Amino acid sequence: MTTDAWLAVIHHVAVFSLAAALAAQWGLERPGLSAADVRRLARIDAAYGTLIGVVIAAGVSRVIWGVKPADFYLDSATFWLKMVSLAVVAVLSIRPRLRHAAWRRAVDADPSALPPDHVVTAAHRIINVQLAVFVLIPIFAALMARGIGN
Repeated sequence: MTTDAWLAVIHHVAVFSLAAALAAQWGLERPGLSAADVRRLARIDAAYGTLIGVVIAAGVSRVIWGVKPADFYLDSATFWLKMVSLAVVAVLSIRPRLRHAAWRRAVDADPSALPPDHVVTAAHRIINVQLAVFVLIPIFAALMARGIGN
């Protein structure tokens, strides 16, 4: 029971932190970025990537070592919808991650080498889509926890 509780705590803190990192990217990634903004975005994005890994590791650990049997999760349609939603969010994060890293390298080499506003706006649109899909994750989690979709 204690193991399951700690895994749940880690999983939930990581998911909420992931949401915060995504919201921070959404709020920061706007036309008119400064060099400091680009560096901040890159740091937030690095944390975001780490948090995705923690969410996955904690979630897999809950399936394996949690109180509920693995079949509770693996036989649930809402579990798989949650997994697909997380995968979509993760895949959508690849392009912004590459852009943020490239922007940071450019700014580190030349602080005036800021990304053009239209490129920042396009990257921001991807974060909008990530947020829209991310909302599905807690919805499916709540349904799954109540056995809906089994």
